[in-house]
Order: sequence, then C-alpha cells, then structure tokens
Amino acid sequence: MSDGRILKPDKDFSKEADKQIPEAQDLANNNVQAAIEKLSILEKSTRQASDLASTSRLLVAIVTICKESGDWGLLNEQVLLLSKKHGQLKQATTKMVQVVMTFIEAAPNPEKKLSVIETLRAVTEGKIFVEVERARVTRILSNMKKEQGDLNAAADILCELQVETFGSMERREKTEFILEQVSLCIEKGDWTQAGILSRKISTKYFARKPKRTAEQIEKDRKEREEKEKSRGADDPPLEKEDDVTDLKLRYYEQQITLAKQDDKYLEACKHYRQVLDTESVENNPEQLHAVLQRVIYYIILSPYDNEQSDLLHRIHADTRNTLIPPEAQLLKLFTVPELMRWPIVSEKFGPHLYTTDVFSATPTSTDPKAHTRWQDLRKRVIEHNVRVVAKYYTRIQMGRLTQLLDLDEDETESYISQLVTAKTVYAKIDRPARVVSFAKTRDADEVLNEWSGSMKSLLGLLERIDHLITKEEMMARIQPVGEKVGKEVKAH
Repeated sequence: MSDGRILKPDKDFSKEADKQIPEAQDLANNNVQAAIEKLSILEKSTRQASDLASTSRLLVAIVTICKESGDWGLLNEQVLLLSKKHGQLKQATTKMVQVVMTFIEAAPNPEKKLSVIETLRAVTEGKIFVEVERARVTRILSNMKKEQGDLNAAADILCELQVETFGSMERREKTEFILEQVSLCIEKGDWTQAGILSRKISTKYFARKPKRTAEQIEKDRKEREEKEKSRGADDPPLEKEDDVTDLKLRYYEQQITLAKQDDKYLEACKHYRQVLDTESVENNPEQLHAVLQRVIYYIILSPYDNEQSDLLHRIHADTRNTLIPPEAQLLKLFTVPELMRWPIVSEKFGPHLYTTDVFSATPTSTDPKAHTRWQDLRKRVIEHNVRVVAKYYTRIQMGRLTQLLDLDEDETESYISQLVTAKTVYAKIDRPARVVSFAKTRDADEVLNEWSGSMKSLLGLLERIDHLITKEEMMARIQPVGEKVGKEVKAH
C-alpha cells in the first residue's frame, strides 16, 4: 500500500486504458476471467507508474465486470485481491470501495448482500483513508440486523464505531451516526450506554443562530469559497451551513427519554426548554402548546433546590403561559408562599392532567411511570406546604400541622424527615409533647453577632439623626433676619 501522497505519474496510461477497458467489457460477455486478466496486467503497470487516474478506472472496471457477470463470489475475491496488491494507491482503493458500495442494494438476495458487506468491512478494517466508507457499510449491516429483529447485534455492530474521531466525516453525518447509536441502545434497554454515547454530541452544534442580512450571507459565502480554494487534499472538508433542526429535535427527544427513565425531572424540563427554543416549534401552535405544558409539568415535579426555584420563577415569567391557563394557574400556586390543599388541587387539576400522557391516576401499561409522576406531584405539593408552614411558624402542635397538610402523623413525620435530610427546612419533633419546632437553635456566637449587628445598625441611625439635626440648626442660623421676622408675623 502506498503512503497516500499523490505523486506525479511516471507515465500516463490513459490512452491504453481508453482502449483496453471497452475491449475487456466486450470480452467479458464470453469470458469474464480473461477480461479480468487483461485489465489486471494493465493495472499492474499503472500502479507501478503511480498513474492514479488510470489505476482508479481499471479497478472500477474490474469490479463492474464482476458485478455485471452476476458472479458475486468473484467480485468479493477481486475486491480483496486488488486492495492487497503491493504499492496499491490509497485513492484508487477508496474509489473502488465507493463503487462497490453502490452494488450492495443490487445484490439478488440477503446472503449475497451480506457477503459484499463483510468483504468491504474486511478491506476497510484499520485503514484511516476509508474510515468513512467503513462506517457507512457498517451502518447498512446494522440496519439489516435490525430489520431481522436482532437488536442486540445491530447495536453492538454500530456502537463499535468511534465516529467522533473521524476527521474526514462531516459533522452532520457524525451526529446522525451517534444519534442512531443512542436510539439502538434505548430500544435495546441499555440506558447506561445510551447516556455515555449521547455525551459525545456537543449541544453548541444545535445552538440557534441569529438571523443574518443578505450582505452577511454574501460575505460568508465568499469567505467559504476562499477557504475551500486554500484547503489541502488531506484537510477535512469544510462544515456545511445547513439546518440542523431535525437533528436537534431528535437529540432532545432522546435526552428527554433518558431523563424520564431515571426520573430526572429537572433535566427533562431543561431539555423541553431547548426544544421550545426552536423556530419550527414556535411557529407550530400545536407543538408549542404541548411543549409549554411539559416544561411546567416537569419543573413542578422537580425536587426543590435553589436551581429549581430560580428556574420555576423564570418559567412563571414567560408570557406564553397565557396559552395554557390551567398549567399557568397550577404553576402560580408553587410561586406564592401559601398553603395548597392536596384534595382541592387533585379535584381541580386532576381531570385535566389525566388527559395528558404525563400523569395517570392508576398504573397503566402504556407508561408505567405516569402514575409515579402523579404520586410525585402530590409529594411536591406536600413539600411546598411544609416549607410554607416552616416560614410562618416557629412551633406548632402536631395535630394542627397534620390538619394543615391533610396527612396523618406518620406521613407528616416522614415528609418532615425527608426535607430535613435534604436540608430544605430545619425542624425538630418533640413526640411526647407532640410539638414540631421550626426555629433553628442558635449558639452564643450567633446571638452575640446578631446583637452586635443590631447595635451597630442602631448607632448608625443615631449618628444619622444627629447629623440631620445639626444640619437643620446650621440652616436656621444662616437665614437673614428679615425672613425670620416675616415668618414670625405670618405665624401670628
């Protein structure tokens, strides 16, 4: 195999190729083996003379003759033989592989098709200059396995490719490969592998690009043309400026599926917000309505923390929430420090939420997690109520607390314990006295610091008052005598 550099041919065999290729094609009608031998002799001369153009033509002619004769075994044999010849030109081998790839769909039966694919995989194995072709052939093989119902084999075959390292493959095609790998892992049920593979895609590729003027488009086009002219033969192709909306929606659909599987509601909410920031979704009222709903559902379902609280209030400020009044009303309840009675919330919003695929009152076979999400919604309402009580009460009787939360004592203790463990609230339960204390016990240092701070503030106010009194006295002294007498007369 040559080193890949394009050398100046020692001799130009284009005329000989022009003459012998048609003759070999005519001869192949009667004797295929003789035609191949005829072209093989010339191929050796062109290869040794480094005549890339003629060598490529001859390799393509040989494999085409094999294919036209219908002898697929001979085709496989010649592809292997030609690729292993001493000093074979890399570019010629690449051209031959690309042509043979077009023969795959013409194979008369799956067995022949599979034999050609395996031959191409054997020829391209470990060769960087045909890594893209190997990836495409492997994808065809994976699709065949999938059609046959062998998902495990399809996933294993496709996932062995590390397409993110392929410098000669366009970014869009790389992304499509990885998305297909993730899709197969999800169908197979290998959630861990799907998550690992999905992290190979950079979300910056899907970032929404600002609208450009006609002048900017023309300027960018000229810059691309100049870069294309200066690009070397071994340099990777320039990235095309195409619409990646379809890839973006497909990627985030997979991410949402992975987040739902692991009950990562905050992640699901963030992914839906990325889907929302897509022009095609914004222009489609039906899709916009559905995505807005799910953004609210999953932010409400997310466990409370600083990030969740911040995102909740930002979503509440979105003016598009007017398109979905029931969800906007439910969201508002979580933004105000007021108690929500779960029976009332369930009665008011339950019938509407059951119509979606996110929630279900009972376990269903279509989505087993829908009922889990409904139970999680009840948990979030109760946790919100505990935080509200902790804000307004320092000590409260257990009976009164259970009444406010619409729970029995065991459930109340359980929810308070969970929130204390998560450091969302501070609480202590005195079981004998049946009292819950939300006031955080302070040590002597904290009390002294607070007193010191209060005294400092008080002294600052006194100093400010003293300054204002002094200012008024000075202003009174510098007033003219006539003004003072006039004021006194008016006063009388």
